[in-house]
Amino acid sequence: MMLFVLPPHLIRLRHIGLTVLSAVTVAGITIAPATSPEANAQVTDSSQALTLRSDVQEANSVTGVITARGNVQINYPARQIQATSVQAQYYSRERRIVLTGDVFVLQNGNSLRGEVITYLIDEGRFVALPDTGQQVESIYLVDDPNASPTADTTTQVQDPFDPKAEFKDPISE
Repeated sequence: MMLFVLPPHLIRLRHIGLTVLSAVTVAGITIAPATSPEANAQVTDSSQALTLRSDVQEANSVTGVITARGNVQINYPARQIQATSVQAQYYSRERRIVLTGDVFVLQNGNSLRGEVITYLIDEGRFVALPDTGQQVESIYLVDDPNASPTADTTTQVQDPFDPKAEFKDPISE
């Protein structure tokens, strides 16, 4: 299920519109508002919603595809996913999201960058493809169980590694 999160100003307008329609009905006008999906929408926990923001969005009820174009931003707190791209298509029947154009995905501190990234929702899996002549880039946070704990690693400064340091001073004079 895809949930569109309306901006606060549109939510206020919708509430105002429902109030006005109720007041008109009370005044004796027999025009009754049609039942809308918004009036019957389920209240969902916002942490479970997938929020999709973009310059333009289209939804095709026949194919079940929602397309977002221009400055696409996705926030999916339930899976700690944030993403940006030029375009996103949500295939509701296949339960997959295809992001295209300079895609960047961040999840739990790990990042993925590519030209086309598909997220398979039910599998929780990403499939990334690079632009022609490029590579996909992934950065993963890896816990090292063998690392020795230090008191304060943020204040320690180490000299940069120089493999030829021992050869800087002449051995014989």
